[in-house]
Amino acid sequence: MEITGSVSLVGYGLAAIGPAIAVGLIFAAYINGVARQPESRSLLQPIAILGFALAEALAIFGLVLFFINN
Repeated sequence: MEITGSVSLVGYGLAAIGPAIAVGLIFAAYINGVARQPESRSLLQPIAILGFALAEALAIFGLVLFFINN
C-alpha cells in the first residue's frame, strides 16, 4: 500500500494545535483575571487581544509556509 498526498499537510495540521491551545489559555487567563477583579477589564482586554493576534499569526504563518512548499 502506497501513501499518496502531502506530508506537509499533516505537519500543518499538527502545527495548528499549538496556536489553538495558546488561544484557549490566553482567554482562560483573561476570564479568570476579570472574574477575580472586574475593574481590571479595561487593562486586561487589550493584552488578551494582542496575545490572540500573535497566536493566530503563528497559525497563519504556518499556513503560508505550507502553500510555499507545495
